[in-house]
Amino acid sequence: MATIFTKIIDGEIPGTFVWRDDRCVAFMSINPLSAGHTLVVPREEIDHWLDASDDLRDHLFGVAQTIGDAIHEAFGSERVGLMIAGLEVPHLHIHLVPINGVHDLDFANAAVSVERDELEASAASIRAVLTAQGASGVSS
Repeated sequence: MATIFTKIIDGEIPGTFVWRDDRCVAFMSINPLSAGHTLVVPREEIDHWLDASDDLRDHLFGVAQTIGDAIHEAFGSERVGLMIAGLEVPHLHIHLVPINGVHDLDFANAAVSVERDELEASAASIRAVLTAQGASGVSS
């Protein structure tokens, strides 16, 4: 059975994308820890990040770094936290979160729901920076 992330990637469930390429996508978390919380997800369904090929892992982290740079510029946080928790959805995904302290990575503080226009505004900010930086995978 397809994961919820595969359903988002395939357009069966709406997602707010900032990146699409032939190996992965990135979209806004619907339960963000803060505005700008983005998930980088391979198109291939891989449950545990340790099972990713070296090539895919390197690609995902390259995309995460590119998007992380854009998040940092767009949201002005002290850092962009990166986390692979992997417990809530059995599909590898990298969390990128604008943070000002380690407490900002506590999932107990995740939003229960966010309005679609808030997700779109965050995504638009990230896409604008990615476009200005000349990134190749910017989603429309």
